[in-house]
Amino acid sequence: MISAVLFAAAVAVGFLIGAVGIGGILLIPGLITLGNLTPHQASATALFTFIFTGILGTVLFQRRGSIDWRQSLIVCASAIAFSYLGAMASSMVGDATLLWVIAVLIIFAGIYVLLPVKPRQAGNGHRLRLKTLIAIGAASGFGSGFSGAGGPLFSVPLMVIFGFAPLSTIGTSQVLQVFSATAGTLANLQYGDVQWTLAGWITAGELAGVVAGAKLAHAVSPAALKRGAGVVCLLVGGWLLIHNL
Repeated sequence: MISAVLFAAAVAVGFLIGAVGIGGILLIPGLITLGNLTPHQASATALFTFIFTGILGTVLFQRRGSIDWRQSLIVCASAIAFSYLGAMASSMVGDATLLWVIAVLIIFAGIYVLLPVKPRQAGNGHRLRLKTLIAIGAASGFGSGFSGAGGPLFSVPLMVIFGFAPLSTIGTSQVLQVFSATAGTLANLQYGDVQWTLAGWITAGELAGVVAGAKLAHAVSPAALKRGAGVVCLLVGGWLLIHNL
């Protein structure tokens, strides 16, 4: 029964990844609560699955012409090293500290999607735009590797705030997942935290969700989806904080 609930949670997480780019971090509390994993095991296992959701998401968004490859590759190039460093840093903190960080990030995600964000200009000059993308990649990569949340949790809010187009931002987040999750997983392999068997069928559930989410992202306004995702993030993040107390 618990396995069925966890699989359903993986489908829901994949749906949010495909629809709004944010939602991967919700897999971690599911793995902790339903999969009986430690925070470090859950973080590493979730990050590994995001390699495959990123690949599928990239294919689906590319088919619809929603990926700006120049923009995406700049963000990814910056994220690779920082994702590896983030995963290394994560291994140096205790389970309780990591759980606090994850809870705060989930609440942040909920607040971001619920509150209106006034975008800034993405940068009129080529150099300014390039520096902005490099900085976003570095922050997203480190955050992804450290928390296991996947790069989109960080890249989507940052890119929207700095004035990048929402749909191409979600497209970039799909590509980013592949690079940041791979780099972070390479670091996690040194510590044996990835639960391979569990990761296999969790990935299957996520991929099914990504397909449905990506279709909806291109068919309807994402406003309602974002509100729903925001409420879920606030509830889960609040529960994690209370539980950790």
